Amino acid sequence: MIAAFKTGLKVVGVLLLLLVLVACAQMYRNSGTDPLPPARDGALRVATYNVHYISARRQTGAWSLADWERRRDPLDAAFKHIAADLVAFQEMESHSGREADQDNLTLDFLLTRNPGYAAAAAGDPVEFPSTQPILYRTERLQMTDQGWFFFSTTPDIIYSRTFDGSYPAFASWAAFTDRATGAAFRAVNLHTDYASADNRLQSTALVAERIAPWIAAGETVLVLGDFNARLGAPTLERVEEVGITFAPVEGATYHFNRGLNLFGAIDHIGWSEGVRPVSEPTVIRQRFLGEWPTDHYPYLIDLALP
Repeated sequence: MIAAFKTGLKVVGVLLLLLVLVACAQMYRNSGTDPLPPARDGALRVATYNVHYISARRQTGAWSLADWERRRDPLDAAFKHIAADLVAFQEMESHSGREADQDNLTLDFLLTRNPGYAAAAAGDPVEFPSTQPILYRTERLQMTDQGWFFFSTTPDIIYSRTFDGSYPAFASWAAFTDRATGAAFRAVNLHTDYASADNRLQSTALVAERIAPWIAAGETVLVLGDFNARLGAPTLERVEEVGITFAPVEGATYHFNRGLNLFGAIDHIGWSEGVRPVSEPTVIRQRFLGEWPTDHYPYLIDLALP
């Protein structure tokens, strides 16, 4: 009996060691910050960045108002560091339990600190869900249109619950003209359900349905956001089927707010035919001002538009 018990302990010990080794291997494989690519004439730098919501009803603790005070300057430093022409944000909200919250501390802060940028895919939250804005450099881009649709059986009803009745999730979009080149394009910004694979599949199927007519009409379409899925997953395949190519990003884009890079990228950037990448997909895996601004890394790529 004692011998069997000791054998069992050894087996458990070996299994735990194997798990630790696997975790370490994954950390190594998915880590390492990418160098920021040099700016290229005519290229458009686009990025996606999940900045985690602020829990406005909590004074202290993780993601609270006090925590926002800690991470707001590092977030601004990250935004300035990537120096993108367009950034699609997810979870940019001050959540108080009401869908149509008027306050957006993160959006207001970044716009105040960065007067060369404006917010697209945003508006009065009673009429336009403003938690997935697209910030753009006004010297480079002119916004010409914007809209949204919810991942729901009633996608054009604001704050509709998702297909299985869970929290509302949606895609925001904005149309732009590039002042430097005259190129016109639409940027679609999405964030799918992290918990439900079925919700993710139905959500990206709806994205594909909505963008397919734009692509068929010859428009240039960019798709950016937090897919909560890795390259090769059916979630992304739904969008690829209508003509979107996703950048071959490697390593982690989500790190548990701890710098733990346990699995591959779940944030993605894709484009329709005619767009040409002129830099490698770049994930900035580092602290800013000694802090993690959020639980995702900023991810960017430089594109030449047709």
